[in-house]
Amino acid sequence: MKVAVIDINGKETGRKVDLSDAVFGIEPNDHAVYLDVKQYLANQRQGTHKAKERAEIAGSTRKIKKQKGTGTARAGSIKSPIFKGGGRIFGPRPRNYSFKLNKNLKRLARKSALSIKANDKAITVVEDFTFDTIKTKNFTAVLKSLGLEDKKSLFVLGESNKNVYLSSRNLKSSEVITYSELSTYKILNAKNVVLLEGSLKGIETNLSK
Repeated sequence: MKVAVIDINGKETGRKVDLSDAVFGIEPNDHAVYLDVKQYLANQRQGTHKAKERAEIAGSTRKIKKQKGTGTARAGSIKSPIFKGGGRIFGPRPRNYSFKLNKNLKRLARKSALSIKANDKAITVVEDFTFDTIKTKNFTAVLKSLGLEDKKSLFVLGESNKNVYLSSRNLKSSEVITYSELSTYKILNAKNVVLLEGSLKGIETNLSK
């Protein structure tokens, strides 16, 4: 798949790059995508939720009324879940929501996500760039030149670039990552994926294993 390379001003450089069909042109596997996105979201959960059960409630342990002769049900403790202020029955406990997935499945999911974006013509290849200073307006100017100022975008760098990353950090609609941080969720969560030239080799190497 041939894609034209543009500069940060949105103009064509006259060069084209060949995106590997083994990464950007496969038949998407929807179930692999579903599992990988599910794992990503599950891993974001803290799992620190907690409710007090009857053994953890502060309260008297005295039997609140006699066993027989009241005409009502037996009751032993004011901490019983049936009373106001009592413990909660089967309340949430801290737990780990993460689960494991096969590496090949995760690789397939990422290739599927990239293929979906390529099929939707939502992938842009931009020549490598950097900023001399850390300024949000520098990154905003790039977004405007690429026509992405009102769209959720994902920029994928070939290597860590502090100035570019920090210049984009204040913008909620854009995210800057390196190719090694690429995930199925981040690809699909963005309206447009902007790949810098330097990231292509790393992406294709990682996903062609």
